[in-house]
Formats: sequence, structure tokens, C-alpha cells
Amino acid sequence: MMKAWFKSGSPWIWMTAGTVSLALIAVLGLIALIAWRGLTFFWPSTIYEFPFNDVDRQILIGEIYEREQIPVTRLQDAGIDTSHITDEFVTRYLVKIGNREFVPLDFTWVLATDIARMETPRDLVMLERARNGNFYGYVEDVLEDGISVMTANADIRAVFRDRIRRAVNLRDEAMTLQRGPIARINYQLDQIRLERRRMELRGTFTEEADAALREEEEALREAYLEVEAELFEIRQRAQRDAVVMRDMRGEQVTLSMNMVLDATYANDMNVLQKWGYFFRQIKKFVTEDPRESNTEGGVFPAIFGTVFMVLLMSVIVTPFGVIAAIYLHEYAGKNAITRMIRIAVINLAGVPSIVYGVFGLGFFVYMVGGTLDQIFYPESLPNPTFGTPGVLWSALTLAILTLPVVIVSTEEGLSRIPSAVREGSLALGATKAETIWRIVVPMASPAIMTGLILAVARAAGEVAPLMLVGVVKSAPTLPVDGNFPFFHLDRKFMHLGFHIYDVGFQSPNVEAARPLVYATSFLLVTVIVGLNLTAIGVRNRLREKFRALEH
Repeated sequence: MMKAWFKSGSPWIWMTAGTVSLALIAVLGLIALIAWRGLTFFWPSTIYEFPFNDVDRQILIGEIYEREQIPVTRLQDAGIDTSHITDEFVTRYLVKIGNREFVPLDFTWVLATDIARMETPRDLVMLERARNGNFYGYVEDVLEDGISVMTANADIRAVFRDRIRRAVNLRDEAMTLQRGPIARINYQLDQIRLERRRMELRGTFTEEADAALREEEEALREAYLEVEAELFEIRQRAQRDAVVMRDMRGEQVTLSMNMVLDATYANDMNVLQKWGYFFRQIKKFVTEDPRESNTEGGVFPAIFGTVFMVLLMSVIVTPFGVIAAIYLHEYAGKNAITRMIRIAVINLAGVPSIVYGVFGLGFFVYMVGGTLDQIFYPESLPNPTFGTPGVLWSALTLAILTLPVVIVSTEEGLSRIPSAVREGSLALGATKAETIWRIVVPMASPAIMTGLILAVARAAGEVAPLMLVGVVKSAPTLPVDGNFPFFHLDRKFMHLGFHIYDVGFQSPNVEAARPLVYATSFLLVTVIVGLNLTAIGVRNRLREKFRALEH
């Protein structure tokens, strides 16, 4: 009976199903772990005050980032006095104390046996700042031009939050001016400089042209001075407000409200307020720019750069992959050369990605980009325009990297189309090109989309080649803006994959960066899943549309 069961092949079916199930559970478990470690970063943490058994020791204020049990022998080996510890293991806490201006490190380890008690006063506040990280303490006063604005019956929290909103609005106004009119005027001034240089190289530079350029330049400089004066006025208004804080040393510290982004009384929040804070923090993480060497703030430039680069790569790789597959399947003869080409395409899929990066750097950046600079942008030299890593070369490099996937997938789709369909079209008087364009390619479009899905999944997670051909730690501007030609493919860009590497391994503050690694990893997975789901939806619609033709 057992022998017949094995001969039927059922055990192997069950083994395959079990293996696939285990793999799926492992993947889902990994994603769940990343999501949990990443999303808990946005939940408001309780702020503790730690008085110590040793009254001479300074009180600590901060958030508990990590708890762990360590053996007492480990403390003894480190030269720590453990005579007051009777247990074999002791709990220690990793506390984020912030206040970088006044302490050497904003993280410290604290033994539970050294703590007299753990207090959570409701008035403790965490200030999120544009520089120097978080600040923990008590709000003592709110100042305007050095004078207190508090009255006898005023609620200090309400006044403080109102001043924070005013400071944030002023900061947003200043940022809008910098990224809008000021950036536009600087761009136009640079274009005038390049136009003057271009005319000099062509020998068409005249006094009349120079006078016209000078007039235009002067008008732009006058406009710049007006906007600059407005910017200085906004900054001056933003620097009028300040807050007086009492920190864990018991000293009063005056902080400019211009640097304060938000204030959180985590110990005085109910459940609804905590959920509101949670979603606000996620929104800020997705929509804001990074700060403090990418260890603070958001990741919007990295999200934009990742999606833009993947879309550009898709636009490049799809037509080339489809044309190559059509030629190999529909036109190329069944000979040794065609077989060698197919073997080469399959082998290209196994080449390490860093090799593609080296190729992209040498061929696209230095050879093609350098040639384009000499022909079309000589006025910018020796500063390169396209002869330097940028988003275009990154997209082309990844297009070559993913080209074998699209070719193989498209060829498989073409081979599944019955020959009778082609013969019927030819019998009705259509040419071979018309048959391929109007019948074969539409019927193979689901397979083409499958290849594109696989290409997107691989390209979105690649980091090694991008480090050579375009990605940077921090990009000052996006590849898309309001200046003509609007799409600036020569610019460098930020990428979620490289952002994870940079924050996790190059950050000067490892403990602060660790939660961001999980949060950014989960965001990258979400972006890849979103792109794939979009492509899968398009593929399913195409499959339903051409299902009748298949029958």
C-alpha cells in the first residue's frame, strides 16, 4: 500500500506544498518582524525620570529604547561593583536622554539595581528639533524678544504649542521661498552664465548680446534681493520666540523656537491621542526630508528617487526587451548563432549586479556622458553635465541588468501563442509585421507584464550598482522640478535601499538609527509591493481582454 502511494507521486506533491508553505510563512514572518520593529518607532514612548540610589548621581530623563538581561559576571569582568547585587542576572536599560549639547552621548545604559524608582511625570515633554536631536525636560516659560508672554491664567502648554505652530509656519514659508523663487532665480542666473559661455565658444558673442544678457541678469538680481529681504524678514520673525526648559541637570536652558518642530507630552496622552500621534509621525516620515545625517526626519526624497528611477528603467527596458524577444522568436533562424545568443541572455541574468555598476560607470557615465558633454554641453566643462553619475545612467544600468528577465518572459509568452493564429492572420492578407503588432504582441502582453514585474522587483531593491552610477547620501534637489525641461535626468538622487545601508552602517549614531533601518526597510518593501500590485493589475486586465483570442 505504501509502495503504491509513493509510486503515485503524492508524497512529493505534499512535500512541495509543505516546502512552499514554510517558505511563505518565513517570508511573512520576516515582513511582520520588520513591520513591528519599524512601526513601533512612531508610537509615542513613555518619558521616564530616573532618580538613583546614589543621591550624588545626576537624575536622568529620557525614553527606554531597549531592555536586556545580562549576567552579573559580565559586569564584574567590566570592573563594575556588583556587591549590592544578589541575583545571577540583572536588568539594564538603554535610555535615550537626548540633549546633545550638554551630554557627551544621547544614549546611555542604566542598571535596574541603581535606580531608586522610575517616575513618569505628566509635565515631562519631548521636543523634536531640526538640529541636535530630541530635548527632554520641563517647560518653564515662553519668551518673545526675551520677554515672557505668560499671564496669570494662561495655559503654558497651549501658549507653547501656539508658538511652535507659528515657528513651523514661518519655517515652511522660508523653505517655500528657498525652493521656489530663490532656486528659480539661481537656476536662471546659471543659464545666463552658460549662454554667455556658449556664445563665446561659438564665436557669436557680441556687445549687443552681452548687453541683453546683462540686462536680464540685473533684473534677476534685483528680484533676488527682494526675495532675499523677504526671507531674512521671515527668519528674523522666527527667531523672536524662545522657550525656557529645565533639563535633567536641574538647569534652565533657553532654546530658540526656530529649531523646535514639535512638542510631545507622551505621559499625558490617552489612547486616541497616541494613535493620532502615531499616524502624524508616519505622515511626517513619508513626506519630509531627512535631517541629522539621515538619522532624523523623513525619507520623501528617497521614495521619490526610487519610484522615479524604477519607472524610468521600466520605460527603457520594456521596448528593448520586447523587440529583442520578438526578433529571437519570430525572425531569427534556428541556427548556432541564435542558440548562442539565447545562452548569452540566460547567462547575463547570473552576472553579479556590481559588475553592471562598473560597466555603467565606464560606458554610460565616462564614455557616453563624457561624449555628450563635449558635443552638447561644452560651455559647462570642466564641470560635467551628463559625464557624472545621475538618474539616467542608473536607469540604463538597471535596464541592462533586468533585460534578460524581460526577454525570457516575453519569449515564453510568444511561444504559447498557437501558430494557427499567425497563419489565420497571414491568410487574411495581413503582413508578418501587422500580424505581430496587432495580434501576437497584444496576446503576449500578460507575459510581457510578468517580465516587467520581475524586473521591477529586482531593480527596486538593487543598491550595489547604484552606488557607482547615481545614488548619493543626500541630494539637494529632486530630479523633477519647475525649471525647464522639468525632468533633469543628469541629477543624482536618493534611494531607499542605499538609505538603509547609509543609516544602518554609516550613521554616526547607531542606536538612534536602528529603528529607522527597520522603518525604511518596511517602507521599501511596501513600495516594491505597490509597484508590483499595479503591474499585476494591468497584467490581469490584459489577460481578461485577450482571453477570447487565445481560444
